[in-house]
Amino acid sequence: MQTTPPTRLPQDIEWRLPRHARSVGRARLLFRETAGRWALPADVTDTAELLLSELMTNAYRHAKTPAGREIRARATLTATGLRVTVTDASDVLPTPRTASAEEESGRGLALVEMLAGEWGAQAREGGGVGKSVWFELGLTASGD
Repeated sequence: MQTTPPTRLPQDIEWRLPRHARSVGRARLLFRETAGRWALPADVTDTAELLLSELMTNAYRHAKTPAGREIRARATLTATGLRVTVTDASDVLPTPRTASAEEESGRGLALVEMLAGEWGAQAREGGGVGKSVWFELGLTASGD
């Protein structure tokens, strides 16, 4: 009897976290646990965790919003790839910039641009407050 390998069913999970510095590490931990359950390749998991951390840090540091607003992180796995989205309550869309050698920050979106297969930012769907920033990875870290 011949068996066919199991097909990856679409998987989707979202976390709502407070806009706080500790939420960056929490999102990384939650993602890593999920990646293990989804049996993602180690290189995809490592790259996605790094990029998630960058987007969460941007949402925490730069989204000038009233107290009590949440940051949402969402991971969606399909048969062909992984999409991670971070949503915050700021309407200001991020733009990559070139950080000088002396600056200690300012390279997050450059990393996303370099490592993700695709990435983007848009106003929140459905007319909601804020924006979503996302990246996609193929089932290999290079975005293939």
